[in-house]
Amino acid sequence: MVGLGRMGAGMTDRLRARGVEVVGFDLAPDRRDVASLDELVAALEPPRAIWVMLPSGPPTDATVRRLAELLQAGDVVVNGANDHFRHDQELAAGLAERGIAYVDAGVSGGVWGVTEGYGLMVGGPEEQVARLTPVWQALAPQGGFVHAGPVGAGHYTKMVHNGVEYALMQAYAEGYELLAASDLGIDVPGALGAWRHGTVIRSWLLDLLVRALEEDPALANIRGWADDTGEGRWTVEEAVHLAVPAPAISAALFARFASRQTDSPAMKVVAALRQQFGGHPVRRS
Repeated sequence: MVGLGRMGAGMTDRLRARGVEVVGFDLAPDRRDVASLDELVAALEPPRAIWVMLPSGPPTDATVRRLAELLQAGDVVVNGANDHFRHDQELAAGLAERGIAYVDAGVSGGVWGVTEGYGLMVGGPEEQVARLTPVWQALAPQGGFVHAGPVGAGHYTKMVHNGVEYALMQAYAEGYELLAASDLGIDVPGALGAWRHGTVIRSWLLDLLVRALEEDPALANIRGWADDTGEGRWTVEEAVHLAVPAPAISAALFARFASRQTDSPAMKVVAALRQQFGGHPVRRS
């Protein structure tokens, strides 16, 4: 396992707890079992399986390039980053020149995965995916693994998964705001808690929202600013490319952009136009 951060460390713990031998490497000396990628490769018997659990982009690319120099034909590299599916195909082609296989693994589960299991969406050659069956079985809960297709299919599936996640979170957020804005004095945490049982919108995300409200009932310690890590954008881009209507996912992505504006320029234009055509009052900054 290359990368022993929140995800990599949790996955390593879960694998070891289920009898899978893991050698870990990280830049942090207090986390790792070996001090370099060279030592990591030397510690494993061929055919080796190296799981790279680093941020996508330069950290993953540099690591895969170095592994291409160290590994042998028959070894396999698993990329667990949230990488773009087209980039997977480029990385796989480079490794294939040396006889090294490549598997892309979309991983969902966050910090809870170590106890609850990780949802795994995997792309790659059938032979290599089958060879890693003990790993998938150790990491995923029952029914939580899919060999989605060839190289790129795993991260494509995870990309769409994250787009759906954007839309679900946005729907819960809007529902929360409506309840909180009502003048009826609604018990918002109680209402959301009731939704968790017997309703058609119960989910793990809703469970986590109730947990967050238990810790901070007014969410007073959280600023209304939401980042996006790329998969939502890629999902919307792919929807445009394939002419697939995705209004909910698109709106959820744009809502995150809006969260970063303390004073929306677009809303300034709307307010100015309302004043111009209808004499509606505006709020001065």
